[in-house]
Parts: sequence; structure tokens; C-alpha cells
Amino acid sequence: MASHRKSRTPGTRVAGIRTPALATAALTSVALLSQTADAAPSDDDRPSLEEVEKKVGDLYRQAESATEKYNGAKERTAKQRKRVDTLLDDVAKRTQTLNEAREELGSFAAAQYRTGAGIPDTATFLLADSPQDFFDQDQLLDRMTGRQKEAVDDYVTQQSETMEKRREATESLETLTESQDALKTAKATVQKKLSTARELMSKLTAEEKARLAAIEEKKQEEAARKAAELARQQAEQQKAEEEARQQEAASGTSGASGSSGTSGGSTTTTLPASTASSYAAKAEKALAFARAQIGKPYVWGATGPGSYDCSGLTQGAWRAAGVSLPRTTYDQVEAGTTVPVSQAQPGDLVFFYDDITHVGLYIGNGMMIHAPKPGTYVREESVFYDGESSIHSVVRPA
Repeated sequence: MASHRKSRTPGTRVAGIRTPALATAALTSVALLSQTADAAPSDDDRPSLEEVEKKVGDLYRQAESATEKYNGAKERTAKQRKRVDTLLDDVAKRTQTLNEAREELGSFAAAQYRTGAGIPDTATFLLADSPQDFFDQDQLLDRMTGRQKEAVDDYVTQQSETMEKRREATESLETLTESQDALKTAKATVQKKLSTARELMSKLTAEEKARLAAIEEKKQEEAARKAAELARQQAEQQKAEEEARQQEAASGTSGASGSSGTSGGSTTTTLPASTASSYAAKAEKALAFARAQIGKPYVWGATGPGSYDCSGLTQGAWRAAGVSLPRTTYDQVEAGTTVPVSQAQPGDLVFFYDDITHVGLYIGNGMMIHAPKPGTYVREESVFYDGESSIHSVVRPA
């Protein structure tokens, strides 16, 4: 009996694979392997060392910016908390005064009840023991009416003022909550930026870290060269000013009020001797404080005595000289007179970057003392440590 089953076409067998499902799986595997090979990471896909360095530097600057925001929020929170405490104390005292005024009104009401002040005069006269008693009560009520009016007026005033203070306290509490929220946000931002920077650095090989150190060393050499150049320019300027003063003294013109000198075509303003001497004395105290902190670690948000951030260090230094500076770089840059970099004097504040997120204390010869960034220590360094373009301004705080 002949079979009705159709014979298999020879061409349907592919490389020994007998089922369509297996053939599909094989083709899919080949495609996936091809894609995997194409997507495999290569050295070209990795960021260059220079890109990593720039990214880490940007993260540290962003962390420093967030640190200054944190410092500002912390300062606002402290002030707001103090204001809230003061208002709550005031409300408590006013509430006590209000209760005393209420008690006084209650005593008047009781007195009226006892004397029958609410009864018509005719009835009071008829109910009195004698006409003299009636007249005595009437005079007493007249006197009490004046005191009652004064008590009522005082009560209304106290009530109004107490309600106003309670409203202020409520608003201050809301502001305090907002400041605390801003504080938490800034803190989280700092921590995130620093964590990302550390993660990037941890992925570098030993060879890459060595190359990065070499790049940093080259930058420091250039910064030192720039500092030496600034020191030379300032020395020449001081020499020219001193020679001009000597010439004025020799020619008998030293009595002229005010003085201005020129050096290399640039005009400089010279402070009166007494003012310059006073500033130099204060600056020396600030510098002495800053030098004593060299070697202490940078810690964001820190104001000493064991660690500092950049603005915490400059604030502490000038506080030692009897000058009160604000807490943040954003406010410190407004706390004095701006001068050109070429005229910077020891004690001046040197600010960096367009967003004014870093500050150092100028010590002369193109150098400063500052708390650079997380993972570093307070140290002396060229004001050109991050390039000349990074300098925002120089401010003389006193």
C-alpha cells in the first residue's frame, strides 16, 4: 500500500538543523553576538584623562557652590531660629499680661454685681439703707467707671498686640521651616557632587593617576611662574611709588594733600599713611591667624577650629583682626573695596570664578592662604592655581 506522506524537500535542511524553531534561535543568536561585538567598550569610548580631570574639577566647584549655599542657609536658619525664640517669649509675656487684664475686668464685673451697678438709679436709691449710702455708692461707681474704661482699653490693646505677635511668630516658624529645607537640599547636593567626584577618581588606574599628578604639577609650575611675575610687577610699582615720594619730599611738595603715582602707564591710588598703617596692622593679625591654620583639613561648612572651608577660613582670619565678615563668599565679596589684582596687598580677599564660589587670603608675592577643596588641607598657593581667568576680583575688607 502506497504511503500518502509527502517526501521532505532536501533544501529545507540547513546545516543539520531540522526544525524551524531551532533555525530561528540560531539566527537570533548570531545577530545578538554580532550586536554585542559591535557594542563592546573600547579605549576610544572612555573619557580622556583631561576630560576626567575637568569633570572632577567641575564637580568640586559645584560642590563648593553648594557649600556656600549651605553656609547661607545655615546662617539664615540660625538667625530665624533666634527670631522665633524671641517672638515666642514675647508672645508668652503678652499672653500673661492679657490674662492679668482679663482678671482685672472680671473683678470689675464682680464689683458691679455686688454693688448693683446694673440696676436703675431709682431702684438703687429705693433699695439703699439710707440716702447717704446711695450717694456713697454712686461716687464709687463713677470712680470705677473711669478705671473700667482704662482697663477695657488696655485689654483691647494687649489683645491686638498679642494676636499680631502670634501672627509674626507663625510666619517666622514657616520661614524657619523653609530655611531648614534649603539647608537639607544644599547638604544633599554637596554630598552628591563629592560622591560623584570620588567615584570618577576611583576608576582611574595607577598609571592614569600618575599622569594626572604630572598634569597637576605642570599647572602648579605655571601658577608659580605667574605669581613670580605678579610679585615682580608689584615690587617695581612699590619702588616707583617710593621714588616718587622721595622726589616730592626733596622738591618740597610733600605737603600736597592726597597722592597718586604712575607705574608703567597705569595709575594707582595710594592710601594715606595712617590708613595704610592701620590696614597693614589688621592684615598682619589676619595673616597670622591664617598661617596658624595651615595643615588643617578642608571640610565643607566648617568654620574651625579643627577644620575650615574657604569662606570659613577668611572669616575666622579677619575676625582675629577685629573685623566681622559675612559667612559666605557671595556676601564677603561685597564687604570691602574692590582693587585690581596688580594692587593686591597682604590681607586682601581674592575671589574666584564667575559664580564667586571660592576665596583666599592674599599674603603677597602672588601667593595666598586658602582651604582649596575636599581632600586637601589649608595651604599657601599661587593665586593663579586654577589659571589667571579664574580670578574674579580682589577685595580689601577693612
